[in-house]
Amino acid sequence: MKVKILRQVTPVSEPYWECFNYEGPMDITVAGLLDHINYNDDIVNDKGESTTRIGWECSCLQGVCGSCAMVINDRPALACETFLGDCKKDEVTIRPLRKFPVIHDLIIDRSSIHENLKKTSVYIGELMQGEDRDHEHQYTAAKCLKCGLCLEVCPNYKNGSTFYGAAFANDCYLVYARNKNKAEDIRRVYGERFGRGCSKSLSCMDVCPMKIPTIASISKLNRG
Repeated sequence: MKVKILRQVTPVSEPYWECFNYEGPMDITVAGLLDHINYNDDIVNDKGESTTRIGWECSCLQGVCGSCAMVINDRPALACETFLGDCKKDEVTIRPLRKFPVIHDLIIDRSSIHENLKKTSVYIGELMQGEDRDHEHQYTAAKCLKCGLCLEVCPNYKNGSTFYGAAFANDCYLVYARNKNKAEDIRRVYGERFGRGCSKSLSCMDVCPMKIPTIASISKLNRG
């Protein structure tokens, strides 16, 4: 199998493609593949040239941290949940998410997701729930990993400067549902930073590794 990876040495350097050969088992994940390539000290590409280890992030390797989010064969996904056997190609192409600044190779800077929450004060603070306690959906919405896959595939999200995307909408719903004193402010910032920019393509739900029904969060916030 040919493994094609888009690499970038520094945030300001030019990205370039580098290819590797893989002849191992197909019942491993892309995360396992990257570990396999990085295993030896003398790493070589498909041309037999010495090269450096591939930069990528991981933590849990069980699909619950979101660190290994990347684009695999043109589909945003978690590397630890994508198996080579499911790629159905003789070549696997891996690149970083495009909607965030690249730090090194497949490592990206997702800090804008959290910074936008801080800027708009979207945090629960004191728990003060109203009468409508939809615990089941609150639990589901709270599973968001902040991995950025929903933002990568969103046709309306560019760089997080104006439209904040699906992850923001779910957090707005959680705060709205859990602190009735902040409800009015939350609905205002939700409208400004999400409601006016979402075209309801719902591609965010297609790639979400936690299967969060963001449309339900949107509906509950719009209902008010």
